[in-house]
Amino acid sequence: MYENQQPKEKAVLACVNTGAFDVQASLDELAELADTAGAEVLGQFIQNRDAPDNATYLGEGKLREIRDFCEEQKADLLILDDELSGSQIRNIEEITGVHAIDRTTLILDIFAGRARSREGRIQVELAQQKYRLPRLTGLGTQLSRQGGGIGTRGPGETKLESDRRHIRRRINALEEELASLEENRARVRERRAKNGATTVAIVGYTNVGKSTLLNLLTSAEAYVQDQLFATLDPTARELVLPNGQRVILVDTVGFIQRLPHHLVEAFHSTLEEAASADLILNVCDYSNPAVENQLEVTRKLLDDLGCGGIPTITVYNKIDCCPNPETLTGSDRTVFISGLKQWNIDILLRTIEQALSAQMCRVMLEIPYNRGELLSQLRERGHVFQEEFLEDRVRVDVNIDRKLLKALLPYRCDAEGASV
Repeated sequence: MYENQQPKEKAVLACVNTGAFDVQASLDELAELADTAGAEVLGQFIQNRDAPDNATYLGEGKLREIRDFCEEQKADLLILDDELSGSQIRNIEEITGVHAIDRTTLILDIFAGRARSREGRIQVELAQQKYRLPRLTGLGTQLSRQGGGIGTRGPGETKLESDRRHIRRRINALEEELASLEENRARVRERRAKNGATTVAIVGYTNVGKSTLLNLLTSAEAYVQDQLFATLDPTARELVLPNGQRVILVDTVGFIQRLPHHLVEAFHSTLEEAASADLILNVCDYSNPAVENQLEVTRKLLDDLGCGGIPTITVYNKIDCCPNPETLTGSDRTVFISGLKQWNIDILLRTIEQALSAQMCRVMLEIPYNRGELLSQLRERGHVFQEEFLEDRVRVDVNIDRKLLKALLPYRCDAEGASV
């Protein structure tokens, strides 16, 4: 569980509105991120400009207005809703007299506090170090700020450690260790594929109920909290569908708007769980007014990861927070549920079965008694309709994934029992 032991910092949010995106929705999300990191948001500032100022991001007049507000409200943190250069951060701090961080630093700070597995911690530190390296000159002494609040979690920095050569060496070491862990993850995926295991990946915006759904379906006991990025480390558990088919259900890290590319790069091996899945559950918060935008953000990131061709079920969660939920009707690729109230979970499971059945085929196989491991695979990964025990083999009428059938073709037979 992530706990912020520091007293709450008093934060002010600010951004430049160029018309490129919904600035108020983005600021509202930034406020949620700040709250997740342990800050109390005192106010928001928006400046309409054609483009951010190259030196100070916001205009100097707006920064002086923010300075006066921070002095009056005793704010000690300014969070900019964009990715800024080190020199921009330094100039903003000189004008406002307040510690400043950007959106990416805030997200990285949250990730540093949430990662629990060795792989997760390495991924976060790697993203932090890569983000800091080009900003050393502009940030000056800021990186020496040890444990002083939001933006300082993760690998501690001293003046000596700020040296470029040290950070490059650290990046190389982290990349080597992460590559080794990625190889292990790849071997697990290969083993699943070889065994004909069917994988269903849960993806979606952060804080939409993915871990709640995983716990409900598999009793996984994943950490659940009403916060952004409550869980980072992927969890894989076995799910037995009503028809007896066994699948691997995988939870993945949540998405947000403008997810920093440093994090997408660092968590690429984790996100590949979705890219190698047989079916994707795109979970979203139906009670959120921005639900369609959240779905679009997830779809775009999935396309970037090469998941565009994978069958997907859209799962609208949290319908218990909406009026007249009983009037909502789904389809073969859309389901309305409440993970908290356990509404329509049976419908979700049937929809998963139907989606996977398109990738299944019913065949008759004759398995020799000395290949008992194949029979075990059929029983675990498929749906056996009938077994007939013959003199030296078992005749099995089974519905199985086409991937598993490939390795079983030598044992296929026709209805009369003749080998094919």
